[in-house]
Amino acid sequence: MIEINNLTTNPIEEEFLKKVAKIILVGEKKEKANLSIALVGQGRIRALNKKYRGKNRVTDILAFPGNGLGEVVICLREVKKNAKRLGFSFEVELSGVLIHGILHLLGYNHEKSEIEAEKMKEKEEYYLLRLKT
Repeated sequence: MIEINNLTTNPIEEEFLKKVAKIILVGEKKEKANLSIALVGQGRIRALNKKYRGKNRVTDILAFPGNGLGEVVICLREVKKNAKRLGFSFEVELSGVLIHGILHLLGYNHEKSEIEAEKMKEKEEYYLLRLKT
């Protein structure tokens, strides 16, 4: 089951997020896993980043393993800022960060080694391409 909690005032297409998540979960043979997606503001994600990672700054996504697969926490404002800065649409950037977070929950870790970073990057690109078809 995929649960979405929008804790912001920004409307979001929940079915879009579920579609992205399902593609990854099916692709990784985890379609029965429970996944929570929380959409939060800058203050909340900064507090979580400081508490759990020791970094007192806003980030676009955090991933917390837990019941089932775990929870992905996304800051929509950061995603919008990054999309504009990188020249991507909001949907493409949102897809990318969601894929990134779910892959972390599945055990991929780009910070572990160059080899692991390359594996994760390949998976991210693979799933972004799958979304286009």
